Amino acid sequence: MEKTRQHASEIFRRPGKFLLRVLTGFRRNQGLLLAGAVAYYTLLSVIPMLALILVGLSHFIDEQQLYNAILTNMKLVIPAHAERVADQVWGFLARRQLVGVVGILVMLFFSSMAFTMLENAMAVIFSHRTRKHRRHFLISAIIPYAYIFLLGIGLLLITLVAGALGALADQHIIFLGYDLSLAATSRIALYFSGMFGMVMMLTSLYLVMPVGGIAFRYALAGGITATILWEIIRHILVWYYSTVSLVNVIYGSLATAVVFLLSIEIAVIILLLGAQVIAEFERSTSDLPEEDQSGFDI
Repeated sequence: MEKTRQHASEIFRRPGKFLLRVLTGFRRNQGLLLAGAVAYYTLLSVIPMLALILVGLSHFIDEQQLYNAILTNMKLVIPAHAERVADQVWGFLARRQLVGVVGILVMLFFSSMAFTMLENAMAVIFSHRTRKHRRHFLISAIIPYAYIFLLGIGLLLITLVAGALGALADQHIIFLGYDLSLAATSRIALYFSGMFGMVMMLTSLYLVMPVGGIAFRYALAGGITATILWEIIRHILVWYYSTVSLVNVIYGSLATAVVFLLSIEIAVIILLLGAQVIAEFERSTSDLPEEDQSGFDI
């Protein structure tokens, strides 16, 4: 513990040196390549995953409420084309009778690919852990489906909260003779509930995906930092795609897929950079030799 505190104080005294180590480690681990791979498999996974969650929850919650909840949360991830992705998921819900058992199994397989690839990317970044610890292949097989289930539970909770806040928005409070609407309050509460869900999701990824287990305080700090960074970049992307972007002109009908892929890749880069920060801090406290600090044999 004392050694950890000494390294932490050293990082605070010389943050530039530590940041350089993080960026060097990220480049050494081919972070951009890993982010591109995770983003590609996320593109394949997100629509079947959301469609399965929507079909399952539609037995308990009104379909329109679920659609609004998905649209609200998709705007936090792909702000430029969230409506198109949500409409595609909605279209599947209308045709769900055409999908048989085999189709459901295929969709489950594709839904899990993003989490499997993310686990592999984390294994590269936390290579110092994978050399000491091993994860049973059954656990790796279960993790993606556990996350799909938890995402379904999270979407259910967000939908219920959104419904309650929607009812609250119609209420008025008379204060000192002024009629105050609660609509703005409900919108703010819904926004922060989505942000809280994102923090918890990212924190759980930092806790579960690396083998051996990460200290909760490190995972939570990484989750909060990644969420704040993504929120800043999300607004920049909204401005860019709505003002100076030529994506629609260049790619035409493929613009949605291109923007989605780029947005997801940027989000994954932030996620993996957070993991690299945690990994570099762990390496600094364990004093690993240089040849043991890379996830790739170079």
